[in-house]
Amino acid sequence: MAAVAAGPGLGSGPGDSPEEPEASERRRKAHGMLKLYYGLSEGEAAGRPTGPDPLDPTDLNGAHFDPEVYLDKLRRECPLAQLMDSETDMVRQIRALDSDMQTLVYENYNKFISATDTIRKMKNDFRKMEDEMDRLANNMAVITDFSARISATLQDRHERITKLAGVHALLRKLQFLFELPSRLTKCVELGAYGQAVRYQGRARAVLQQYQHLPSFRVIQDDCQVITARLAQQLRQRFREGGSGTPEQAECVELLLALGEPAGELCEEFLAHARGRLEDELRSLEAELGPSPPAPDILEFTDRGGSGFVGGLCQVASAYLELFEAQGPAGVEKLTAFAKDLGSRYFALVERRLAQEQGGSDNSLLVRALDRFHRRLRAPGNLLAAAGLSEAATKIVEQVARERLGHLLQSLRAAFLGCLTDVRQVLAAPRLTGKEGPGLAELLANVASSILSHIKASLAAVHLFTAKELSFSNKPYFRGEFCSLGVREGLIVAFIRSMCQTAQSFCESPGEKGSSTPPALLLLLSRLCLDYETATISYILTLADEQFLVQDQSPVTPVSTLCAEARETARRLLTHYVKVQGLVISQMLRKSVETRDWLSTLEPRNVRAVMKRVVEDTTAIDVQVGLLYEEGVRKAQSSDSSKRTFSVYSSSRQQGRYAPSYTPSAPMDTNLLSNIQKLFSERIDVFSPVEFNKVSVLTGIIKISLKTLLECVRLRTFGRFGLQQVQVDCHFLQLYLWRFVADEELVHLLLDEVVASAALRCPDPVPMEPSVVEVICERG
Repeated sequence: MAAVAAGPGLGSGPGDSPEEPEASERRRKAHGMLKLYYGLSEGEAAGRPTGPDPLDPTDLNGAHFDPEVYLDKLRRECPLAQLMDSETDMVRQIRALDSDMQTLVYENYNKFISATDTIRKMKNDFRKMEDEMDRLANNMAVITDFSARISATLQDRHERITKLAGVHALLRKLQFLFELPSRLTKCVELGAYGQAVRYQGRARAVLQQYQHLPSFRVIQDDCQVITARLAQQLRQRFREGGSGTPEQAECVELLLALGEPAGELCEEFLAHARGRLEDELRSLEAELGPSPPAPDILEFTDRGGSGFVGGLCQVASAYLELFEAQGPAGVEKLTAFAKDLGSRYFALVERRLAQEQGGSDNSLLVRALDRFHRRLRAPGNLLAAAGLSEAATKIVEQVARERLGHLLQSLRAAFLGCLTDVRQVLAAPRLTGKEGPGLAELLANVASSILSHIKASLAAVHLFTAKELSFSNKPYFRGEFCSLGVREGLIVAFIRSMCQTAQSFCESPGEKGSSTPPALLLLLSRLCLDYETATISYILTLADEQFLVQDQSPVTPVSTLCAEARETARRLLTHYVKVQGLVISQMLRKSVETRDWLSTLEPRNVRAVMKRVVEDTTAIDVQVGLLYEEGVRKAQSSDSSKRTFSVYSSSRQQGRYAPSYTPSAPMDTNLLSNIQKLFSERIDVFSPVEFNKVSVLTGIIKISLKTLLECVRLRTFGRFGLQQVQVDCHFLQLYLWRFVADEELVHLLLDEVVASAALRCPDPVPMEPSVVEVICERG
């Protein structure tokens, strides 16, 4: 047992081969981690000894473990069963460690074999490499020796060769100097001016340095004569002006190299460039003349960009490169030059764009503006002080504003065109058996046509904000153009213009309203109401989605536009009620004023005008029902259509006129009527009209019956005249009650009509109700 207990301690080796303190600390930490995993105390988990003595020889994991002391302690303190358990546990741990060691060896066996082979090969390779390095070192030593001997042998010859090479170079330079006049002459004759200037530049410093020598002085004089003739020819070529900017820039560059005054050359260069660019401007202006047909805007901007703008860019770049030494004064001259010619070019472009505003191809216009603006970026970058890019941007912005105005006018014209078409359809005669489009279909056609025009306008102006355009990233097109231009200047302005145009039909009937079909008023009122409920919100949302507004400018709220549209619809519907009421009122007024009520015959039928009133009211009811909902009515009595006129069937109403039937009546009938009016319900004839069929018909009937009442008050009636009024009113009561919101309204107004006729009758003898009913049923 002692041997078994000692086995692990000896196998671990702490007693036979002591380790460094760092190694022991690592082992303690490893054991501490295992203890922490199995839930032991923190002191044990950290690897620290829990006992009071850190050098305990009985600690299996300690650095001072003594097997003999440990076994003595176990024999003294532990019973036999615990000793047997300790032995079993140690044996299990030893077997586990052996198994782990065998597994580790098996897993790394191939690696050990491969490492052994690699080390063996490296030993062989290093032996071969050492032999080769030795041979290389011997060869390098031999080469160094040979090189030293060759250098020593050729040292004298190298020095002589160097001196001869210097003399040869000097002789070549002298030969070039002596041949310089002839070379310059030949170059001038052949037109190789650049080569001649380069020859002169190479020899100028030497000739200046040695001009005190007679031979060099002669060469210098000859060269000066040839150079003067060369400069004269270059000036002549420069002043001819037949060449382009690169050739003239080359001439100026050669003249500057020959020492000509830069200020004079600067003025001449700009003068010649002005002539060429003015020719380009004249050709562009000729295209705008009345005689030849003007090219399309894209072709015009391409010609201007490639001709004038390209030439201006070449002039500016050549000028800045040639006369850089002139400093700010030279740049100011070029800036003034560019401003002058640029303003003339912009004026021509504006004239051409003004001719394009009436065109329908918006994409072609936008492409032309993009090319125009893009072409001017290069000279604008070269000459920032001239403001060419800013001026081009302003022109593009102005064209965009004018385009918005043109599209607004197009929308207004489209709206007026739709109204004209509707009026033509309404005025067209109806063929028998062939019905035309109804009001609902006309309304749908007008709404869809206007909406399609609005969408087309939005698509047209949306081209100005395309990302690939050179000007679309400008602040105007990212802010003001979207908010104040498209939303306010186009959409909101058109909606308000549409409302104002619709309200213009609401003038007095004697002026413009008499020529306006009532159906058109009804259609416009429904159109404005539809805009208030849905269309305005849809259009503005569509505009906001297509044009992402980055501007914080105040815009018109949707609620404000909806309120304006609703007010327009209300005014149109109110005017429709007045117009239709006026039509029926004129029929009633003429029927009352043109009849002799004192000598009329006993009534046998309902007058034709009353039948016409019922027919027209029925037609209006059908017409309004095509566009508006029914509305709300008050509860109707079950005998409304059977009701005999209340003035004569009610004892109350008979009592009302009893004094007038008796000559000796003590009470004045006018006074009695006025007293009864005080207690009767007041009827507001021109009350506000709601957006439903019942309210519209109620307003028309109130106006018509009120007109009948006022006309009756201006006439005097005989007995039969009063009875005719009684029959007519009963006929109206039979049919009109179903059109109004409250049937009592019709009863009250017709009661007032018959009562007024009775008050203006010298012999007020009413007709029997049964007779009235028979006549009305027969009529």
